[in-house]
Amino acid sequence: MRIVRGRLWLAEQPLILASRSESRRAVLAGAALAIEVLPADVDERAIEAGATDKSPDAIARLLADAKALAVSARHPGRLVLGADQTLGLGGRVFAKPADLAAARAQLRALRGRTHTLHSAIALACDGTVVFAHCAAAALTMRNFSDGFLEAYFETVGPAVTASVGCYQVEAAGIQLFERIEGDHFTILGLPLLPLLAYLRGAGYLAE
Repeated sequence: MRIVRGRLWLAEQPLILASRSESRRAVLAGAALAIEVLPADVDERAIEAGATDKSPDAIARLLADAKALAVSARHPGRLVLGADQTLGLGGRVFAKPADLAAARAQLRALRGRTHTLHSAIALACDGTVVFAHCAAAALTMRNFSDGFLEAYFETVGPAVTASVGCYQVEAAGIQLFERIEGDHFTILGLPLLPLLAYLRGAGYLAE
């Protein structure tokens, strides 16, 4: 997706989004940012395995940096946004489930408990990270029944494996929760207000 320069976006070229996430694309487009989607091709599991700090926020920051830098290396002079999100619960870091069976097991582990989403962003230009930010949100799942869980899987289908938490709060996934504490955009995987503040200060957006 490519949007030309407008009254709010001041740069000659659009921001590159190094992500396949439809929710992140929609957030940026909704905020009237000029964007071009060029997903990063990085081995996330290998990056996680090589990390010295295994905490969920550190992993999210590391992956966001890696995605931004990978695409930046191929597009000199362009501003590239990398983003990643991890889920932490009781010292365990969850990744996107590999299949429906893994998603079912993950939701059973999360139900009735409070987990934390860590959403990191990194902006890179010419192979250097020029801005980075990580935010967290706490989400408490209700103690839903196995019957509800199966109905949820029938409703959502394969999309349940598309996110680290097996849900989209902007869709049917909201029915999993009894309490949510944190910024909405952080939950969607892109802490938007800090990003916009940096872009304004750097002259990419109108002030």
